[in-house]
Amino acid sequence: MNAKTKKDALERMLLARARPLGAIRMAVVHPCDAPSLSAALDARKAGLIDPVLVAPRAKLERIARANRLALKGIAIEDAAHSHDAAARAVALARTGTVEALMKGSLHTDELMGAVVPADAGMRTARRITHCFLMHTPAYPRPFLITDAAVNIAPTLEEKADIVRNAIALARVIGVQTPRVAILAAVELVNPRMPATLDAAALCKMADRGQITGGILDGPLAFDNAVSAEAARIKGIKSDVAGRADVLVVPDLESGNMLAKQLEYLGGASSAGIVMGARVPIVLTSRADNCESRMASCALALLVAHRNRAAPP
Repeated sequence: MNAKTKKDALERMLLARARPLGAIRMAVVHPCDAPSLSAALDARKAGLIDPVLVAPRAKLERIARANRLALKGIAIEDAAHSHDAAARAVALARTGTVEALMKGSLHTDELMGAVVPADAGMRTARRITHCFLMHTPAYPRPFLITDAAVNIAPTLEEKADIVRNAIALARVIGVQTPRVAILAAVELVNPRMPATLDAAALCKMADRGQITGGILDGPLAFDNAVSAEAARIKGIKSDVAGRADVLVVPDLESGNMLAKQLEYLGGASSAGIVMGARVPIVLTSRADNCESRMASCALALLVAHRNRAAPP
């Protein structure tokens, strides 16, 4: 299977799972450029979302006219500016008017700044974390990378929630018992390398039932996590090594670099979503292509339907 076919495969897999469930109502926050507005309209056309565009109406209409995009029949929540749009979108989610949020052309910090405060009503018992779902020609199935977008330098307690959220998302896409690799630079516990200590502690938390639903192992270096041959050569015996479904990175910087390297040099396709809030949140990047935005909307739809049955 070539790189383009693999890229198409992720979107096709998610659409096949999501479309039969029916569209969800999603607030699209400040989609005030052509890519983000087009993405919302494309996802509507694909039957994934019923969008509520939260932005200055006059600005939306100018962008739509300039790019020959039709807004007829689309709900618009008029907002004064991007900060106001974020606050209004969060209010729609808090009251149950929408079941998901999607970032438009505003900065991530603006949107998450409206989501994270305790009085915003969006928090759950878990830490808010981000997952990339990726598919690359070099690996036989999709896998998750977390957290590469929200938590900069997570503590052990925060990493536990990062793992729990990733397990929940993996199960949403059909991986009933995900194999979770806790990454570090080496596969041996080294007191001078905090990532290895955290990895060992997370695995012991799983042994004691503090983290459930998946199989954890770590520390594992990246090669051991994704290559059975590398694990064999190093004498690593593990149910996770060589076939990980989830890659838990030590911090945001390493995770962000890993995800972007896979995308730009490894031919990977991706979808991204924030977990741990009352509703799923699609954090798009200005560089995301149409396929990635569509796949992310499909992922949000799957999580939203899961939330109907088991509210977070």
